[in-house]
Amino acid sequence: MSSADAAGQPADEIYDEVDFVVVGSGAGGGPLAANLALAGHSVVILEAGDDHACPYYSIPIMQAYASEDADLRWDFFVRHWDDDAQQQADDKLVADRGGVLYPRGSTLGGSTAVSAMVTILPHDSDWQRLADLTGDPSWGPDAMRERWQRIEDWQGVDAEPLPGDDEATRDTKAAHGHGGWLGTTRANPEVGGREPMFLDIIGAIERTARARFGIADDISLPRDVNAADTPGDFEGMSFIPVAVRDGHRNGSRERVEDVMARHPDRLQVRLGALATRVVFEGDRAVGVEYLDQPHAYAASPLHESASPEPAAGQRRTIRARKEVILAGGAFNTPQLLMLSGVGPAEQLREHGIEVRVDAPGVGSNLHDRYEVSLVAELDRDYPIFAGSALDVPDDPEAESDDPLFTEWRDDAGGPYSTNGSLAALVTRSTAAQALSQPDSDLIIFALPIGFRGYYPGYARDAVAERNLVSVLVLKGHTTNRAGSVSLRSADPTDVPDIAFRYFGEGDGSPEQDLEGVVEGVEVARDILSRLEDAKVARELVPGADVQTREQLGEFVRAQAWGHHACGTTRIGRDDDPGAVLDGDFRVRGVDGLRVVDAGVFPDIPGFFIASAVYLVSEKASDALLAAHGIPHADGIRTNPDE
Repeated sequence: MSSADAAGQPADEIYDEVDFVVVGSGAGGGPLAANLALAGHSVVILEAGDDHACPYYSIPIMQAYASEDADLRWDFFVRHWDDDAQQQADDKLVADRGGVLYPRGSTLGGSTAVSAMVTILPHDSDWQRLADLTGDPSWGPDAMRERWQRIEDWQGVDAEPLPGDDEATRDTKAAHGHGGWLGTTRANPEVGGREPMFLDIIGAIERTARARFGIADDISLPRDVNAADTPGDFEGMSFIPVAVRDGHRNGSRERVEDVMARHPDRLQVRLGALATRVVFEGDRAVGVEYLDQPHAYAASPLHESASPEPAAGQRRTIRARKEVILAGGAFNTPQLLMLSGVGPAEQLREHGIEVRVDAPGVGSNLHDRYEVSLVAELDRDYPIFAGSALDVPDDPEAESDDPLFTEWRDDAGGPYSTNGSLAALVTRSTAAQALSQPDSDLIIFALPIGFRGYYPGYARDAVAERNLVSVLVLKGHTTNRAGSVSLRSADPTDVPDIAFRYFGEGDGSPEQDLEGVVEGVEVARDILSRLEDAKVARELVPGADVQTREQLGEFVRAQAWGHHACGTTRIGRDDDPGAVLDGDFRVRGVDGLRVVDAGVFPDIPGFFIASAVYLVSEKASDALLAAHGIPHADGIRTNPDE
């Protein structure tokens, strides 16, 4: 379905002017555009990808395949280290691409279409820091919790009440949202109960949590990490909330499609539309120039099949009567700003770009989580996987001998309705304690596959064997801010240079992050040591020969990865020369231009970033509607803090 068809317009009709132009349809741009349209404004979303509906998108368990689907993704190859020797120590390095694979979504829904759907909220302290930074209490944790309640539709099996509470009290304390546009749930406990080996892994996590943290038997596990009464320094076992509704992935794509169907006169999506620059009149953003050409961006795996030279008439401009919002993500938004003359002056001049605003913070402050995986071979296969391809059949509608796929297709149930995560353990590392970080910073969770990070072909490799378990260690609240996104050229179809400079390379910061990840690996080993049914036959990653803390540190330095890039257009105070945005997302030095994506965060929030960006989108919706009014509200609630 083309965007013109979706909007109920002839395929050859072009809209030249609307109230708002939004670049990007992911967690920041998609819900924001929908909110503006519901409030009565006319909005066009420019999405460089297509609207590719397929089982890899819809089936939660297929999330790794989704991130390797050429019709859904962009492939960035990033440097973790400037130091070549250290970079080459990573066996995931793709040498001829100059870096490690960092998949991003390029389709309606952006990266929410290829993510693992984990939906864990930031800690309250993350929002309080932004409230303190901006002097705006509507950034505070209570206001952000209210915004979450208006978008969430919690459908999961709740944690058992704590001693002294009944179910009604538990629900009140948890403060989940019901009736919002984003369906959230957890893996149905009945699914895990069908496989004794799953139950054993889940049990090992529970046994580890009780032993390490002294959790009494009358405290039921797992807990709900998203419950409002779960404190930021919680240590224990949690289930994993995911963005799944009725057995299907859901997110920004469904929100946009729903509002577009209801209001085709207000919301349009232009697909295959690569934004090339923001158009200004004086100091005011008045539109966006874009390339009307599928797969025009070099990160697309289908780029080589696209026309090498844009045909006449493919470069178009759409004007915004009110504002332009950039929501392309932590890599593409700073690139677009720099191409538009907003960025570090020296870098812009180097590429022959006229400097409109010397903004040294654009593209700086890039940072991420750190993740590593412990992969072990068990002494037997998982019985539940017998007869299943753990893939989508060539003809999904035909009779299938894959019982798990058939169960999902017919009833949207079973293991395929989950993202594959079994359970999680949350803890606060001694490194975090040494830095006086108030919240838990490690989340450690198990997958019944072999996953060791991202590289071409990783999805198929992960399920090649049926007797593997991966225990992933994710280090949140990281301290390194040395990364950058820089232009390679003034060509908007070119991919920028992305350098993370892991563990403080380049800024001289200490390596507490490294120590925290190492501690997480030790916890992961503790979990596997507590299996009672199947046993570990051998540890494949990092391996039995990696034992000392020094050896584990070298393993982490070589093999760590991330997939929650943020910070490259950060919010900051008026007197901060590195601050790109004010607290209402406005780009400093120009008018009519805002950024609403993961780049806005000065410091990476919580554990998984999608929910944080969804909430930023809601916060930005409130700010824009406060500035521009609500001509005709239709099912939208705004300004929860008032």
